[in-house]
Order: sequence, then structure tokens, then C-alpha cells
Amino acid sequence: MKRSNLIGVGILSLVVAAWAVTRVQAISHEIEQQALVDEAAPADVIIVLGAAEYSGRPSPVLEARLNHALYLYLGGLAPRILTTGGAGGDPTFTEGGVSQNYLSRHGVPGEAILVESEGESTVHSIAASAEIMRRFGLKSCIVVSDGYHIFRVKKMLEDRGFKVFGSPRPEERKRTEGWTRQWTFVRQALAYGLWRIGIPV
Repeated sequence: MKRSNLIGVGILSLVVAAWAVTRVQAISHEIEQQALVDEAAPADVIIVLGAAEYSGRPSPVLEARLNHALYLYLGGLAPRILTTGGAGGDPTFTEGGVSQNYLSRHGVPGEAILVESEGESTVHSIAASAEIMRRFGLKSCIVVSDGYHIFRVKKMLEDRGFKVFGSPRPEERKRTEGWTRQWTFVRQALAYGLWRIGIPV
């Protein structure tokens, strides 16, 4: 290859890389802004995104999400709660099932709880949740998760034609500052980009 061609390829590569970095930064900012907003409004169902469980007990993160969903449910914002999440390496329990049991113990009637217990990733859980919503004729939802997660999940559900409100669980202040938080937004931006081109994460 001629030297001039190599220079041209190098310049093009730099332009593409600069565009990609700029795009990731822009999406990261959108994700951060979404994480700060509680849009909770009347809807058909509250979707709780799964997180780790320990031998049938929700992890602190999952428990906080479930408590926030309970708060919204008891406030009359939706008549149903949909729990999500598969086994995650535990052959006995699933995140969705553990969440269902937790809600039942806290007074939510069985008929008000829907369960998605097969999802191995956010993409899989949302696809399955969307199918459950269609089966029950549900057209709108409140998504409960950590703030950084809301943007991507909203886009996935909106892409399937649903009306979506984000409602992040309350977080301790120390978890919302510093470079670690910024990197979380960048990772979500990259995951969102991969989903847009058809690579599930």
C-alpha cells in the first residue's frame, strides 16, 4: 500500500475513533441525566430488574429495588409488579422467583405478581418481559432499577412500543460520586451501543 494511502487510512481511523468517543460521551451524559429523574406515573405494571440473590434471599441491591417497587405499588401507581431475572449460576433459585417470594411476604397478593425467571441478561429479561406484557394486554410500565440502568431498559421497551416511566431506586450518596460512577455510565453507553447493532449484553 502506498504511503499516501496509509496516511489516508490512518486519518480516517482517527476520525472514526473521535466520532465514537464523542458519541459514547453524549450517550453517557443522557444516561446520567436519566438516572437523576424519577418519572413514576400511573401505569399498567411495575417492572423490577433483577439483581443478585443469596440462597433465596435478595441481595441488598435487589432488596432496595423491591422496596422501591413496593412503595410505588402501595401508592397505587400500578396494579401489578413484574419481577425479572434468571438463575444467575444458582441451580435452586432465580432472581425473579426470589423477588416474587419477597413481595408475597410483604403483602402483595399472588395475582398481582408476574414473574420472568429465565433471563440471563438485561436484553433477555426485557424481551421476555415484553412478551408477558403483551400476553396480559399491558401497554405501560414503570421500570425500577439502579439509576444507571434505566436509560437502556427504557429504550429497549420503547422500541417494542410500550409507554415507559423510569423510577430509580434510592441510592446512598457515596455510591453516586466519583470516577467509578462515571465509568458505570460509560459501560452502559457501550452496552446500549452494542444492543443497537444487535449484540445482546
